[in-house]
Amino acid sequence: MRLAGKTALITGGNSGIGLATARLFVAEGARVAITGRNQATLEAAARELGPNVLAIVADATDVAATEQAVAQAAEKFGKLDIVFANAGISGNTPIGATKLAVFESVIRTNITAVFFTVQAAVPHLRDGASIILNGSVISVLGNPGYSAYAASKAGVRAMARVMASELSPRGIRVNLVSPGGTSTPIWNRTAPTPEAIVALENRVSKAIPLGRFGKPEEVARTVLFLASDDASNIQGAEIFVDGGSTGSPAGAPIYRG
Repeated sequence: MRLAGKTALITGGNSGIGLATARLFVAEGARVAITGRNQATLEAAARELGPNVLAIVADATDVAATEQAVAQAAEKFGKLDIVFANAGISGNTPIGATKLAVFESVIRTNITAVFFTVQAAVPHLRDGASIILNGSVISVLGNPGYSAYAASKAGVRAMARVMASELSPRGIRVNLVSPGGTSTPIWNRTAPTPEAIVALENRVSKAIPLGRFGKPEEVARTVLFLASDDASNIQGAEIFVDGGSTGSPAGAPIYRG
């Protein structure tokens, strides 16, 4: 098992990519603390994942709650080996139709909270630990209407490199996983019904070279790699898990004859 004896903290670990990663980490031998805002889904995740999981109700945007959650995880499991700062929200912020509160909510959740999650965790990390931040293809694709989300994820990719520089003296690695279109609850606001989700995935998949949405488990396996000793010499890197959306966009079905 690739994470035998290791401890991990995953924010937003009660659904989507965070839950898939928690599931994989446990299967690979880790003890895992998961945080989230929804007590019911946290409890359901804890029941599914078993005794090696600690579920903590904490809003990532609440710095005090985050600090308390990290301390609780360390008290339960000891020093942390892995942090996956995964919690985030989407948000449509088109020019001319965006309220300040909506814009600031996306920034506060997706970048400010990520910084303070890492800051809270650092005193509890073992030297040689691994930190993984969750980015997005939206940081580079220029999708209309997503200024706040794109800015937040571009900020995360820049911040990861700064953190890597700061934490290198302790051998702590900081890397970024950047998913493309992935089947997770983050789309629920955009497509609130199962039929709308299917239509959205079909439409977006035409712009993905591999022609389909990704699965949370596919992102989780990349996070596992970055968290494990297999990535022991990878520092300040970004890995896209996007079916080719950023690396080979001209290969998408929409461009095929």
